[in-house]
Amino acid sequence: MKVNPKQITGEYAAEFVEDGMVVGLGTGSTAYFAIRKIAERVRNGLNIRGIPTSEQSRIQAEEESIPLTDFSEVEDVDLTIDGADEVDPAFNLVKGGGGALLREKIVASASKAAIIVVDESKMKNRLGAFPLPIEVVPFGWQHTAGRLSRLGCEPKLRTENGSAFITDNGNYILDCPFGQIDAPPVLEHEIVNICGVVECGLFTGLASRILIGKSDGNVQELTEPQPL
Repeated sequence: MKVNPKQITGEYAAEFVEDGMVVGLGTGSTAYFAIRKIAERVRNGLNIRGIPTSEQSRIQAEEESIPLTDFSEVEDVDLTIDGADEVDPAFNLVKGGGGALLREKIVASASKAAIIVVDESKMKNRLGAFPLPIEVVPFGWQHTAGRLSRLGCEPKLRTENGSAFITDNGNYILDCPFGQIDAPPVLEHEIVNICGVVECGLFTGLASRILIGKSDGNVQELTEPQPL
């Protein structure tokens, strides 16, 4: 039987969830399997509350009958399980391929621990092969794009069905190909300081464990970031 690395990794990550936790429910194809496994454990008696990182994960969690909460009721998240578009050895991430990067970063920033679930293809020596998603307010987005271009990219407005893609927060996404990113924390700081930028898809200093699904059915765990 053919192995699905995303499924085995998502289900493996779900086993880190403990009774009584507030759990960040990530977005994407690998996080989907984690949510599904968490729901199975809830049906078997696990007592948790989830905070979805997108409307997509909220809908899935509600369909699976996972109890949900939000930041009006809790201050911290015990554990978040989420995917990534790219991961480097220092645990820097590129996220936002699905357009949920703002909520994902809010939840990750509020988390005591964040497990990132990926397959082998997402592991990179340096970030940058995947165009960096940047969420911007619609008003003046062209000006914001111009400011971003000065950092060394050519921003492209993300579209869907011929119109601008709209995030869950009512914003636009600019996909920005920077090429190799040698200093992710520096670039992240420069981007978020541009007026009109809501948040960028560089996640630095937030991941605590990386789970990598292998084609042979094994899951590799990384717990210590390495210098670039």
